[in-house]
Amino acid sequence: MSTPTPGSGSPQQQDAHLALRVHMMPKDTNVQGTIFGGVILSLVDQAGFYEARLHGLHRWVTVSMDGVEFSAPVWSGDIVSLYTSTKRAGRTSVTVNVSVFAERFTSGETVQVTSASLTMVSVDATGTPIPFESPPSISLDRPGS
Repeated sequence: MSTPTPGSGSPQQQDAHLALRVHMMPKDTNVQGTIFGGVILSLVDQAGFYEARLHGLHRWVTVSMDGVEFSAPVWSGDIVSLYTSTKRAGRTSVTVNVSVFAERFTSGETVQVTSASLTMVSVDATGTPIPFESPPSISLDRPGS
């Protein structure tokens, strides 16, 4: 897959991270043959978690998702890339920008599909907000790690 280049619908932020890259499949299409908007919104939420997790190993919940407007459809076969950056970091929350691009299966052209701003909050096991700079509140001890 080609990486978006400046002027071709690339992420505006220099500090953007590639959070996810997904090959879209027929199972995610609606009756018009495009990918359901809800599938893309789910990917945006996952990408937001990726960026929030960079601020601390905690449970992160999505409090809000603002500014979602689809400017182009996503088709089965397209490769969708989601780039994230931190817009604001508070004490218990971060605001994450997510930009979504689709590489067209048939042409290889990369187009911006949508963008969103998410507010993610770090919480403890009871759902109470906690400072994300505190020691990790979850353990991911797994065999072999």
